[in-house]
Amino acid sequence: MASTTSSILPLSKPDFPLLSSQRNKKIIASSTTFGRTRLQEYPILRGFSKLHRISTNGFVVLSRLNDQVEEIGLSSQETAGSSDPKMEVQSRMWNWRGYSIRYQYSGNGGPALVLIHGFGANSDHWRKNIPVLGKSHRVYSIDLIGYGYSDKPNPQQVGDNYYTFETWATQLNEFCTDVVKDEAFFICNSIGGVVGLQAAVMIPQICKGIILLNISLRMLHITKQPWFGKPLIRSFQSLLRNTALGKYFYKTVATPESVRSILSQCYHDTSQVTEELVQKILNPGLEPGAAEVFLEFICYSGGPLPEELLPQVKCPVLIAWGDKDPWEPIELGKNYGNFDSVEDFVVLPNVGHCPQDEAPHLVNPLVESFVARHATPIC
Repeated sequence: MASTTSSILPLSKPDFPLLSSQRNKKIIASSTTFGRTRLQEYPILRGFSKLHRISTNGFVVLSRLNDQVEEIGLSSQETAGSSDPKMEVQSRMWNWRGYSIRYQYSGNGGPALVLIHGFGANSDHWRKNIPVLGKSHRVYSIDLIGYGYSDKPNPQQVGDNYYTFETWATQLNEFCTDVVKDEAFFICNSIGGVVGLQAAVMIPQICKGIILLNISLRMLHITKQPWFGKPLIRSFQSLLRNTALGKYFYKTVATPESVRSILSQCYHDTSQVTEELVQKILNPGLEPGAAEVFLEFICYSGGPLPEELLPQVKCPVLIAWGDKDPWEPIELGKNYGNFDSVEDFVVLPNVGHCPQDEAPHLVNPLVESFVARHATPIC
């Protein structure tokens, strides 16, 4: 969820601006009803070399793979999904290399989706997405080791280099092999996006596509710091890891009041910061071992950067970004749209750092559209 750029704990249908390259594009305006088959195409407009904004009652995405712009319109009933009963969501445990890993599951058929949470969060942060996407997909939401209700091995016992993106990427790929038993689409938020990219780079044949929701820019990465700031950062990290200050600091933020305050920073629509959400984020953080994992990660200033991983990814990538994110500025995130692997960059207006929970009525259709575009047809 939240990145380590500034804070340390997580934690109507607007118009979408369109980010376009300088190449000429074809524009196809279509009205799509998810769950049924209905597609209306309007005349193709040619000769546009630069597009600034297209208004719609849904959202607009730029498809770089086929040089098309697709306009997707959704009625209020279709986005809310209020007419359909929710799919049952099951919580299960998976034994991974001797550790107990919690995951949630919904759906009986269709392409497989694996939902990957961000820093300080867990699979409950996808509670508004799992039952909706489970109507037409097999949906899995996993607690990364160290988070949620998965085991939290002590960093001092497993080693300083355990809680890394390579470890979580390995966990993700082996989860797909052992539990999903299929290729999967990775749907990721914040640092979960770095996990998904790393997993796709390590074993490309597992991942069919990735959606990155406000991926962490990793602004505290050691390579992004000025030379004079690096010794100070290392000293501060050592202080948190090796003294009682770290534990005291964690106690001050692992409270309902602090979690509510931090969530209210990263959610633009603060009405979505409910007591249920606060408890979903806070309760796993009160379990034994959570403090040590928390302190270990905020001291993790190495590892891969998104800009290093994106050129290596072989599968299609869609990036969606809440434009009111105070932690991961969209103006910096837009640069990721220039990578060849990124076919779409979608701006989510008036949405903060966690679009999947703050604006599921926007994110769920976006996921369905992307997966439908890249899922292998069943003959």
